[in-house]
Amino acid sequence: MSDRLPPLTALRAFDAAARHMSFQKAAAELNVTPAALSFQIKSLEEHFGAPLFHRLNRAVELTEAGRLLAPGAADGFEMLTGAWRNARRSLDSNTLTVTAGPAFTSKWLAPRLYAFAHDHPEIELRFAAGLKMVDLNRDEVDVAIRFGYGPDDGLYSHPLANEWLTPVMLPSLAEKYPEPKDLLSAPLIHNTSDDFLNPPCDWPAWLRAAGVQGTPRIASVFSQPDHALDAAMAGVGVVLGRRAFVVKYLAEGRLVAPYGLALSTQARFRFLCRQGQENRPAIAAFRDWVIAEIAKNTHVTESLKIVSVED
Repeated sequence: MSDRLPPLTALRAFDAAARHMSFQKAAAELNVTPAALSFQIKSLEEHFGAPLFHRLNRAVELTEAGRLLAPGAADGFEMLTGAWRNARRSLDSNTLTVTAGPAFTSKWLAPRLYAFAHDHPEIELRFAAGLKMVDLNRDEVDVAIRFGYGPDDGLYSHPLANEWLTPVMLPSLAEKYPEPKDLLSAPLIHNTSDDFLNPPCDWPAWLRAAGVQGTPRIASVFSQPDHALDAAMAGVGVVLGRRAFVVKYLAEGRLVAPYGLALSTQARFRFLCRQGQENRPAIAAFRDWVIAEIAKNTHVTESLKIVSVED
């Protein structure tokens, strides 16, 4: 039996019919007549040497051979479509589509984008803010910036700065709560998006690291770090701020970290793209810019004692 593949058009017709379990719906998807689609499938079956569908009165069913072929055909066309899309996108050197979480987009990227646009007017940046895990080999996205532990199998992954958390607040609140022990009576803000960190980097963990015994009083809870940070900037209370989101505000003096103690975490923001695309000029320029922007506020970290949760 020969392993020579049949015509691609016949396999495409089979894939559509197997997904819809209808020759008519498959024909509509491919914009051909049902008769033309039936002819393609018939030619495929002749090439294969056995039926791939049972033709019923008003329906079709896959034969055993058809059931074995259908998943591979679907995966093959999906991979081929993704490869074609990626190849075409690589020709567009002036457009870069980036996905990042809403908090990172609003608190880190957006305030700094003018600088990138000024330095790279030839690159058009497009952003897709969201937490959905995209498939960089399939979706129309060039770069993803994600927070967590990974792994990032099969991708180019560049870890960004070490991440830490420290209590941040308005200067007026720092005057009211000058010592770590004073936080037991302060309105504390909790951000549930950090609950996945292991070991935990939460208020009980930070208070233990500061040598404070007692139960913290959580005044408000938010599911997104940018919302929690906005609340702290409005004077609602004190939040455990993550490095990426607070360094700019600390450097500007809009928020303060009065206690000089931060908890480290092994979770990182990572710069992700497809393997082999990391040196594409637009991607490399954006990566280098992100790294350079992170390096601008290293003096904030230098003023903190950063400890691990186990210390």
